[in-house]
Amino acid sequence: MDGSTPEIKRGRKYDQVIAGARDVFLAQGFEGASVDLIAKEANVSKATLYSYFPDKRILFIEVAKQECASQAERALQVDAPDVPVREMLTRTAHKMMELLTSNFAQRIFRICVAESDRFPELGREFYLSGPKLLEDRLSAYFEHACARGELKIDDIELAAMQFQELVKSEIFVKMVFNIIEKPTKAQVDRIIDGAVEMFLARYGV
Repeated sequence: MDGSTPEIKRGRKYDQVIAGARDVFLAQGFEGASVDLIAKEANVSKATLYSYFPDKRILFIEVAKQECASQAERALQVDAPDVPVREMLTRTAHKMMELLTSNFAQRIFRICVAESDRFPELGREFYLSGPKLLEDRLSAYFEHACARGELKIDDIELAAMQFQELVKSEIFVKMVFNIIEKPTKAQVDRIIDGAVEMFLARYGV
Protein backbone atom coordinates (compact mmCIF):
# COMPACT_ATOMS: atom_id res chain seq x y z
CA MET A 1 0.00 0.00 0.00
CA ASP A 2 1.22 3.51 -0.70
CA GLY A 3 -0.42 4.97 2.42
CA SER A 4 -2.97 6.95 0.44
CA THR A 5 -6.68 6.74 1.14
CA PRO A 6 -9.04 6.55 -1.85
CA GLU A 7 -11.99 8.89 -2.14
CA ILE A 8 -14.82 7.78 0.12
CA LYS A 9 -18.28 7.16 -1.31
CA ARG A 10 -20.98 9.22 0.42
CA GLY A 11 -24.52 7.97 0.49
CA ARG A 12 -27.68 7.49 2.52
CA LYS A 13 -26.19 5.02 5.00
CA TYR A 14 -22.71 6.52 5.23
CA ASP A 15 -23.28 8.11 8.66
CA GLN A 16 -24.90 4.92 9.89
CA VAL A 17 -21.84 2.86 8.90
CA ILE A 18 -19.45 5.38 10.48
CA ALA A 19 -21.40 5.43 13.75
CA GLY A 20 -21.45 1.65 14.03
CA ALA A 21 -17.79 1.31 13.12
CA ARG A 22 -16.81 3.99 15.63
CA ASP A 23 -18.33 2.05 18.52
CA VAL A 24 -16.75 -1.22 17.45
CA PHE A 25 -13.26 0.17 16.76
CA LEU A 26 -13.09 2.07 20.05
CA ALA A 27 -14.23 -1.00 21.95
CA GLN A 28 -12.25 -3.67 20.08
CA GLY A 29 -9.33 -1.89 18.39
CA PHE A 30 -8.48 -2.51 14.76
CA GLU A 31 -7.59 -6.19 14.98
CA GLY A 32 -10.56 -7.13 17.16
CA ALA A 33 -13.12 -5.37 14.99
CA SER A 34 -14.52 -7.81 12.44
CA VAL A 35 -16.47 -6.69 9.40
CA ASP A 36 -19.38 -8.87 10.55
CA LEU A 37 -19.44 -7.13 13.92
CA ILE A 38 -19.26 -3.66 12.36
CA ALA A 39 -22.09 -4.45 9.93
CA LYS A 40 -24.22 -5.77 12.79
CA GLU A 41 -23.57 -2.70 14.96
CA ALA A 42 -24.32 -0.38 12.03
CA ASN A 43 -27.45 -2.36 11.16
CA VAL A 44 -26.43 -2.74 7.53
CA SER A 45 -25.52 -5.69 5.35
CA LYS A 46 -21.90 -6.55 4.63
CA ALA A 47 -22.57 -5.74 0.98
CA THR A 48 -23.71 -2.24 1.95
CA LEU A 49 -20.67 -1.75 4.19
CA TYR A 50 -18.29 -2.83 1.41
CA SER A 51 -20.03 -0.52 -1.07
CA TYR A 52 -18.89 2.40 1.06
CA PHE A 53 -15.58 1.04 2.32
CA PRO A 54 -13.90 -1.70 0.26
CA ASP A 55 -11.61 -2.68 3.12
CA LYS A 56 -11.48 -2.32 6.90
CA ARG A 57 -8.35 -0.18 6.81
CA ILE A 58 -10.10 2.59 4.87
CA LEU A 59 -13.07 2.50 7.24
CA PHE A 60 -10.82 2.64 10.28
CA ILE A 61 -8.93 5.68 9.00
CA GLU A 62 -12.16 7.50 8.11
CA VAL A 63 -13.66 6.85 11.55
CA ALA A 64 -10.52 8.02 13.33
CA LYS A 65 -10.21 11.17 11.19
CA GLN A 66 -13.82 12.16 11.76
CA GLU A 67 -13.74 11.43 15.47
CA CYS A 68 -10.50 13.34 16.04
CA ALA A 69 -11.82 16.37 14.19
CA SER A 70 -15.19 16.25 15.94
CA GLN A 71 -13.77 15.91 19.44
CA ALA A 72 -11.12 18.55 18.89
CA GLU A 73 -13.60 21.02 17.41
CA ARG A 74 -15.86 20.69 20.44
CA ALA A 75 -13.20 20.63 23.11
CA LEU A 76 -10.47 22.94 21.85
CA GLN A 77 -12.27 26.19 21.22
CA VAL A 78 -10.03 29.17 21.89
CA ASP A 79 -12.22 32.09 22.90
CA ALA A 80 -12.35 35.71 21.71
CA PRO A 81 -8.97 37.43 21.30
CA ASP A 82 -9.71 40.19 23.86
CA VAL A 83 -9.93 37.82 26.85
CA PRO A 84 -7.07 38.42 29.37
CA VAL A 85 -4.14 36.04 28.95
CA ARG A 86 -4.29 34.25 32.30
CA GLU A 87 -8.03 33.66 31.94
CA MET A 88 -7.64 32.42 28.37
CA LEU A 89 -4.79 30.05 29.20
CA THR A 90 -6.69 28.62 32.17
CA ARG A 91 -9.89 28.11 30.15
CA THR A 92 -8.03 26.51 27.27
CA ALA A 93 -6.03 24.26 29.59
CA HIS A 94 -9.22 22.95 31.22
CA LYS A 95 -10.72 22.20 27.79
CA MET A 96 -7.52 20.44 26.75
CA MET A 97 -7.51 18.39 29.93
CA GLU A 98 -11.14 17.34 29.37
CA LEU A 99 -10.19 16.01 25.96
CA LEU A 100 -6.86 14.46 26.97
CA THR A 101 -8.42 12.55 29.85
CA SER A 102 -11.52 11.46 27.92
CA ASN A 103 -12.14 7.83 27.12
CA PHE A 104 -12.02 8.69 23.43
CA ALA A 105 -8.63 10.39 23.52
CA GLN A 106 -7.01 7.63 25.53
CA ARG A 107 -8.34 4.86 23.29
CA ILE A 108 -7.62 6.58 19.99
CA PHE A 109 -4.10 7.51 21.15
CA ARG A 110 -3.36 3.88 22.00
CA ILE A 111 -4.77 2.73 18.66
CA CYS A 112 -2.70 5.31 16.78
CA VAL A 113 0.47 4.14 18.52
CA ALA A 114 -0.33 0.44 18.16
CA GLU A 115 -1.17 0.79 14.47
CA SER A 116 1.44 3.42 13.51
CA ASP A 117 3.40 1.04 11.27
CA ARG A 118 0.28 -0.20 9.50
CA PHE A 119 -1.32 3.24 9.21
CA PRO A 120 1.29 6.03 9.21
CA GLU A 121 -1.33 8.36 7.73
CA LEU A 122 -3.54 7.86 10.81
CA GLY A 123 -0.94 9.45 13.08
CA ARG A 124 -0.70 12.42 10.73
CA GLU A 125 -4.46 12.86 10.72
CA PHE A 126 -4.58 12.63 14.52
CA TYR A 127 -1.86 15.29 14.76
CA LEU A 128 -3.51 17.64 12.26
CA SER A 129 -6.96 17.41 13.85
CA GLY A 130 -5.72 17.71 17.44
CA PRO A 131 -2.35 19.23 18.38
CA LYS A 132 -1.93 21.17 15.13
CA LEU A 133 -5.47 22.54 15.29
CA LEU A 134 -4.90 23.82 18.80
CA GLU A 135 -1.45 25.15 17.88
CA ASP A 136 -3.00 27.26 15.13
CA ARG A 137 -5.71 28.61 17.43
CA LEU A 138 -3.30 29.39 20.25
CA SER A 139 -0.90 31.04 17.82
CA ALA A 140 -3.64 33.36 16.56
CA TYR A 141 -4.53 34.31 20.14
CA PHE A 142 -0.90 34.83 21.13
CA GLU A 143 -0.43 37.20 18.19
CA HIS A 144 -3.30 39.34 19.49
CA ALA A 145 -1.97 39.21 23.04
CA CYS A 146 1.49 40.27 21.87
CA ALA A 147 -0.03 43.15 19.90
CA ARG A 148 -1.83 44.26 23.08
CA GLY A 149 1.44 44.12 25.01
CA GLU A 150 0.32 41.30 27.32
CA LEU A 151 2.83 38.73 26.04
CA LYS A 152 6.30 38.92 24.52
CA ILE A 153 6.97 35.93 22.26
CA ASP A 154 9.60 35.67 19.53
CA ASP A 155 8.55 32.20 18.26
CA ILE A 156 4.78 31.99 18.56
CA GLU A 157 4.43 28.49 17.07
CA LEU A 158 6.99 27.13 19.54
CA ALA A 159 5.18 28.82 22.43
CA ALA A 160 1.88 27.27 21.37
CA MET A 161 3.40 23.79 21.36
CA GLN A 162 5.16 24.41 24.68
CA PHE A 163 1.88 25.32 26.34
CA GLN A 164 0.28 22.11 25.12
CA GLU A 165 3.14 20.06 26.53
CA LEU A 166 2.92 21.83 29.88
CA VAL A 167 -0.76 20.94 30.14
CA LYS A 168 0.01 17.30 29.24
CA SER A 169 2.52 17.03 32.08
CA GLU A 170 2.20 13.97 34.32
CA ILE A 171 -1.52 13.18 34.04
CA PHE A 172 -1.68 12.26 30.35
CA VAL A 173 1.34 9.96 30.54
CA LYS A 174 0.11 8.28 33.72
CA MET A 175 -3.24 7.58 32.10
CA VAL A 176 -1.65 6.21 28.92
CA PHE A 177 0.39 3.76 30.99
CA ASN A 178 -2.54 2.92 33.30
CA ILE A 179 -0.88 4.38 36.39
CA ILE A 180 -4.08 6.27 37.11
CA GLU A 181 -7.54 5.71 35.68
CA LYS A 182 -8.88 9.25 36.05
CA PRO A 183 -7.32 12.34 37.68
CA THR A 184 -8.94 14.12 40.60
CA LYS A 185 -9.94 17.77 40.41
CA ALA A 186 -7.02 18.61 42.69
CA GLN A 187 -4.58 16.84 40.35
CA VAL A 188 -5.99 18.65 37.32
CA ASP A 189 -5.90 22.04 39.03
CA ARG A 190 -2.30 21.47 40.13
CA ILE A 191 -1.13 20.73 36.60
CA ILE A 192 -3.08 23.58 35.00
CA ASP A 193 -2.04 26.17 37.58
CA GLY A 194 1.58 25.12 37.15
CA ALA A 195 1.35 25.22 33.36
CA VAL A 196 -0.14 28.72 33.32
CA GLU A 197 2.35 30.06 35.87
CA MET A 198 5.34 28.62 34.02
CA PHE A 199 4.14 29.92 30.66
CA LEU A 200 3.56 33.43 32.02
CA ALA A 201 6.93 33.39 33.80
CA ARG A 202 8.55 32.82 30.40
CA TYR A 203 6.38 34.95 28.12
CA GLY A 204 4.41 37.32 30.35
CA VAL A 205 5.12 41.05 30.37
